[in-house]
Amino acid sequence: MNVSVVQSIIDAMEKPAIFIDLEYRILAVNPAYRDTYENEVIVGKSRCFEISHRNSSPCDQHGEDCPMEQCNKTDKTSSVIHIHDTPYGKTYCDILMKPIKDENGITTGFLEVLDRIKFASNESNAQLMIGASEPFKKMLNKINRSAKSDIAVLLHGETGTGKELVAKAVHESSFRAEKPFVIIECTGLNENLFESELFGHEKGAFTGATHAKKGLIEMANGGTVFFDEIADVPLAMQVKLLRLLETHCYRTVGGIKQKKADFRLICASHKNLLELVASGEFRKDLYYRIAGFPIMLPSLAQRRSDIPILAEHFLKQSELHRKRFSQQAMLKLSQYDFPGNIRELRSIVEHSALLANEDIIEVEDLPELIIHSDNFEGKDVKQVISLDEVEKQYLSQLCFSSTLPVDELAQQLEVSPRTLYRKLQKYGLKYDGR
Repeated sequence: MNVSVVQSIIDAMEKPAIFIDLEYRILAVNPAYRDTYENEVIVGKSRCFEISHRNSSPCDQHGEDCPMEQCNKTDKTSSVIHIHDTPYGKTYCDILMKPIKDENGITTGFLEVLDRIKFASNESNAQLMIGASEPFKKMLNKINRSAKSDIAVLLHGETGTGKELVAKAVHESSFRAEKPFVIIECTGLNENLFESELFGHEKGAFTGATHAKKGLIEMANGGTVFFDEIADVPLAMQVKLLRLLETHCYRTVGGIKQKKADFRLICASHKNLLELVASGEFRKDLYYRIAGFPIMLPSLAQRRSDIPILAEHFLKQSELHRKRFSQQAMLKLSQYDFPGNIRELRSIVEHSALLANEDIIEVEDLPELIIHSDNFEGKDVKQVISLDEVEKQYLSQLCFSSTLPVDELAQQLEVSPRTLYRKLQKYGLKYDGR
């Protein structure tokens, strides 16, 4: 495709976009891309990684997936999540890269379109989701994609993984962001109370209904309704909920006038809904209606390399923000499995900070369950784990304990720096050694 044709195409795009050749050189750029980065783009000379990362070599040599490399392997459009240097600081971007071919089917370059993710960061920020691991990035990609549609989203994840935060991210990144975000706590609601809360009631509809009350569905008009722990909706109410979702119509309790509902649906559950469907405790038709776009939230044990980032974040947000974890304490903290996930980590960070007499939080300041928990070195050899898991845990320990330069660490591990970066990337680890 002619470069001038590509230029006219990307100029019409609202999102930042560039066209690069096989050597990463930017041959065409639109105004939105120029406005996104501080570095000046010199067409025909600047390379994409120089502008977006301020690096002197491609992304795959710095611990991130290179979308061009993926395109070359698959000969298809690729998608990755990167952290870019922008005027807003370190910023997550959802990158879509498409190979551009000539009339003979030969790839001549790549079209790259960026979508800035505003709801997450790899640095402490009270308003954003925090993380940098590969499981975290994969989740961001799904959140960002689902937000662009009005499709029903179902969040699966253990207790404490941040399902409400994800639901808010989907809402605030959607076209409904200026409208209400209404949370419906499904746990503990009996059938009568659930219907009244959902649809509202008229004055005198039942004993104690001394005045009319709007339901949560009406209050959410135009916005998003988040059903937290949808599995706990009483079976008798599930059919009424299904009817609401299919018709977008309802009546208040005691009312005769049909009302129209306009809302985006997000549901969450820590229970396996398909198992509940199989046992007859959850309607199959309702499941398929709410599970338009499932998103699995990784446990903290699955995104272990995010523990130091999150721990420091929770310290900064606390009244004891001057305190810091020692290297040994952080290592011990990172080896714990956190069955309560992020919620448990926050509690443990605050607990440890209060116990510490000095500004440095030591191992002995951690809760007893952390100090006496089994770690990698103390596991029974009869408990077989994969070699990948052994490698991941060992590299994770090095990330928190080693301060060697990357080249020197790679030499001691008897691998090349490139191989080390690829292994760190594989396990979602970040090495800050100097």
